[in-house]
Amino acid sequence: MSKPAAGNIGILLIIILISQMIYSCSPKITPYTGEQLFKATTGNPDYTKLEFWAAHPDKWDPSDSIPAPLRKATGNKQADVFFLHPTTFTDEKYADQANASIDDPYLNKKTDYGSILYQASVFNESCNVYAPRYRQAHLQMYYTTDTAKAVGAFELAYQDIKSAFEVFLTTRNPDKPFIIASHSQGTTHAKRLLKEFVDGTPLQKKLVAAYILGIAVEKNLYANLPLCRDSSSTGCYISWRTYREGYEGRYVSKTDTSIAVINPLLWSPDPVLAGKDLQKGAVLYKFNKIYPHTQSSRISGNALWISKPHFPGSTFYVTKNYHAGDFNLFYLDIREDVARRIKYFNRKQE
Repeated sequence: MSKPAAGNIGILLIIILISQMIYSCSPKITPYTGEQLFKATTGNPDYTKLEFWAAHPDKWDPSDSIPAPLRKATGNKQADVFFLHPTTFTDEKYADQANASIDDPYLNKKTDYGSILYQASVFNESCNVYAPRYRQAHLQMYYTTDTAKAVGAFELAYQDIKSAFEVFLTTRNPDKPFIIASHSQGTTHAKRLLKEFVDGTPLQKKLVAAYILGIAVEKNLYANLPLCRDSSSTGCYISWRTYREGYEGRYVSKTDTSIAVINPLLWSPDPVLAGKDLQKGAVLYKFNKIYPHTQSSRISGNALWISKPHFPGSTFYVTKNYHAGDFNLFYLDIREDVARRIKYFNRKQE
């Protein structure tokens, strides 16, 4: 089982900062009026009901939010995206609890106004966004020595996601192309979902691309699903893990070439430097602000290495593990790539 880097504690700091800034910086975002207060009578999710989806085209949710500078753009939702959020079940006092409750109101709101707002919204110009709630494994399950408990925790979470994906497949237009996107624990599950449902199956013909970030993806994982080679590739997957030059950690190496890595400034696996002038824009703690040209990037070994990002307050941001920024440091880059890749997909179909 792949593990996120130990520096994941940075995620907590980012989420806390997000929660403090969200209402003052995002005037178009309104709080839910009870959506997060639903009760699962059996404790199990029922994905035929909207409350079990953090994002769904049939309701308003934070994935529908658009950063202010981008609101004049006219989108055409020609695809659907199935988005799997990262671990938000991180509180140390619940470390002995293997899985989150599906109807935990605090956790659901933390997920909605963290990952769903700041990550899933990347796709809303070109896609209808579907993001299931699931009984996610606690962050500690990545590090516990109780292997059986960890395996059981991730299995329960995956079975929820599998059930949600089956509902997604049966309720959407089957002729419409789709994307799978994920981060961190979401990618732990997306890797398996792609292998079981997409790799070498008829569904692969409808896959625009998979954006599976924040967890190492082995190059030999799939028999038929290739790594995207450029910005026009479709029916393929994209992955990276972001660190600042100088970072050292157990799960990163500049000599290991077994892990798939794409540079999102070049949209290729080539290990060449992409200057910060190529970076289109980051969305960080202020949702309505786009920060262009914040960092350069280069692939080396099994990770994506970037220069220290420059944005207001970055002087005080000393961490070199940018796991929490895998999506957000490249927000506009991904947004434009999704639209471009869908266009190439449709041309190929024609």
